Amino acid sequence: MWLKPRFFLYPQVSAAVKTLRHLHFTRMDNACTTQSKSHVLLDLDGTLLDTDSVAEEVLKEFLAKYGKQWDGRGDEKRLGKRPLEAAALIVEDYQLPCTAQQFMTEIWPSFENMWCKAKPLPGAVRLIKHLHSHGVPMALASNSPRKNIEEKLFYQQGWKESFSVIIGGDEVEEGKPSPQIFLEAAKKLQAEPPSCLVIEDSLVGVTAGKAAGMEVVAVPSIKKQASLYTEANCVLNCLFDLRPERWGLPPFEDWIANSLPIEPWYIGGPVIKGFGRGSKILGIPTANLSADELSSTLAQQACGVYLGWAGLSTRGIYKMVMSIGWNPFFDNTKKTIEPWLLHEFDEDFYGEELRLVVVGYIRPEAKFPSLEALIEKIHEDRRIAEEALDLLPYSQYQDVPFLRTALST
Repeated sequence: MWLKPRFFLYPQVSAAVKTLRHLHFTRMDNACTTQSKSHVLLDLDGTLLDTDSVAEEVLKEFLAKYGKQWDGRGDEKRLGKRPLEAAALIVEDYQLPCTAQQFMTEIWPSFENMWCKAKPLPGAVRLIKHLHSHGVPMALASNSPRKNIEEKLFYQQGWKESFSVIIGGDEVEEGKPSPQIFLEAAKKLQAEPPSCLVIEDSLVGVTAGKAAGMEVVAVPSIKKQASLYTEANCVLNCLFDLRPERWGLPPFEDWIANSLPIEPWYIGGPVIKGFGRGSKILGIPTANLSADELSSTLAQQACGVYLGWAGLSTRGIYKMVMSIGWNPFFDNTKKTIEPWLLHEFDEDFYGEELRLVVVGYIRPEAKFPSLEALIEKIHEDRRIAEEALDLLPYSQYQDVPFLRTALST
């Protein structure tokens, strides 16, 4: 089952209950390293801030002037590179009649005008506030020029003040994958490299952190390339999954009954047919939502399993658990969203108006060794959702007007 979306955001209700849980990690090695750290070094683009969506919008418009269509080719080669290096790759990949420097001169004003649209990635605000409130010294170390970093931070309230050190790629002789930027950040923090934890989204950033003698947590921007991050000490699906206490840092205390409250997001539309595997293969009837119609919304959300409330226009309101992502077991070709309404229905409801309020995160996607293991995990997700949704702050969203009021078409 699928749906045509409308997207809304409401203020987050602060958690009333604080319960720690064991977090699920997506990682390339058997266990994340657990040596204690006292300082945290973070990348910006793709790690804390979703600048990829902004870049894509700018590049689509720019390339159209040359009769070219942006299709994302070469993304993996450009990830984490300095701007001029990335520009040279775009000029080459799209066979543009200009030099990399000419490309930069022409396109840069468009980027500067668009940084206001860049949004924090899932878990970024939570992580920055948590580390800052606990007095953990942080450095921002990005391959972007310092001026460019300042422009991006201007639109993110409280971020700049949270970092003890900010270093741009133009402030060191060599950018990532050279370790120089991380070593300089550690020096300015008056910290020894082994006491620093690096959090990065790119392969060049991971290489730089390891070369600096630091442990690295990778949160890959291109999720289907996570298997390439073999150098990282730990590979996570998203920042929601970070467990700071593994490195001797203050733990998060906002998990509730095996779930993490998130800023709620609201979508709705008519239910249509989906993959057909929910009932037939898994024995779990899902109301699949249109990946095409939801592409912009899905791009803003981390892959994983979530919980929330679902409203059907003629039937009522029900608890819901759902997955977002590529479903590693079935290896989807595109990012999808598959809600499971936790109620036994006597008939299908294709075409009926469905509204979802997504309020909590349960775990990352995972590749299971068997269909039986996948089904068992899905039923565990259901048990978590059933229990958690009876608690504050989740239970408050059961009665929001959005679930009961039919959406305009």
